[in-house]
Amino acid sequence: MSRTRVHNFAVSLDGFGSGEPQSLEAPFGHAGQRLHEWMFATRFWGPEGATGVDDAFAQQHGAGFGAEIMGANKFGPPGWPDDPAWRGWWGEDPPFHTPTFVLTHHPREPLEMAGGTTFHFLDASPAEALEVARAAAGGLDVRIGGGAAVVRDFLAAGLVDHAHLVVVPIVLGRGTRVWDGLEALEDAYAVEAVSSPSGVTHLTLTRRR
Repeated sequence: MSRTRVHNFAVSLDGFGSGEPQSLEAPFGHAGQRLHEWMFATRFWGPEGATGVDDAFAQQHGAGFGAEIMGANKFGPPGWPDDPAWRGWWGEDPPFHTPTFVLTHHPREPLEMAGGTTFHFLDASPAEALEVARAAAGGLDVRIGGGAAVVRDFLAAGLVDHAHLVVVPIVLGRGTRVWDGLEALEDAYAVEAVSSPSGVTHLTLTRRR
């Protein structure tokens, strides 16, 4: 059965999934790339990277997914809906390789890219978007790709079956937080934590049946 999953989503010790302000030059605001340095050091990211616990989690990034849902701020910087030439951060061959649904109040025509990625632009609630993405996923899982507000909204709506979040030992102080409004989330999910020698902690949340 198709599941809805979050995977490899990094947050700071104080729960921020990105810094601020976001811009074309700084997609993650003042956080820079610090939330993702743990992944850059893995074999998943490059042949010179390390194996181990971080790599084992990172390697699951594309496993079993048939569609992705992301927020408008993951697709582009503020103002991108006003630029018809904007095609995302990732060049002509984005790393998703599935139908990818961008939640935006400014829908546009689908954007077909190389490598199997087609961006679809939806003005929809989390439940509505998930219904569309599941239909496109061909029985595979749907990834909730972020940013932080989208992950939070899908968790709050009870739509996530499994979530993997990586707690990175930095304090950002400002940005967009994942956990706001999710009081007692542990009642709905079994939570496991795995510490890594890199200093990050891998949290997995599995919905209680």
